[in-house]
Amino acid sequence: MGNSKSGALSKEILEDLKLNTKYTEDELCKWYESFQKQCPDGRISQAEFEKIYANFFPNSDPKGYARHVFRSFDTNNDGTLDFREYIIALHLTSSGKTDLKLEWAFSLFDVDRNGEISKSEVLEIISAIFKMIPPEEQKAPRLVPLPSGYLSGCYLPPPP
Repeated sequence: MGNSKSGALSKEILEDLKLNTKYTEDELCKWYESFQKQCPDGRISQAEFEKIYANFFPNSDPKGYARHVFRSFDTNNDGTLDFREYIIALHLTSSGKTDLKLEWAFSLFDVDRNGEISKSEVLEIISAIFKMIPPEEQKAPRLVPLPSGYLSGCYLPPPP
């Protein structure tokens, strides 16, 4: 199952996306056309994905976080996102069901994909998120205590 490298979106993928997202057939077809223009081979690489993220966060370093987001949506581990994976990512992060968002959040934090989230994995993701904050807003972070038994605390930027 996959996207054809040229031509229209396959009926199988279209029906799957209509069933599993909030998007209409018309929206999906328009996005597919745009996706094919941007990614003629029908796939987006991790490097291309990171560039897209960089455009949204020009005054920070989103590369680490983008890498983790990409990994969490590259469901077949082939190092690329096809149109289906891309739309599922868009849907989950913008309007997906709560249980699916929680599954995605878990997969984001489960860096080594072993089914468990370690303290080092949480710190890795939090660090990647922190790097997305512009440098001038990162100054003088404050320590926020977390419930006992979790982490000793998280560094957050000072309040405005």
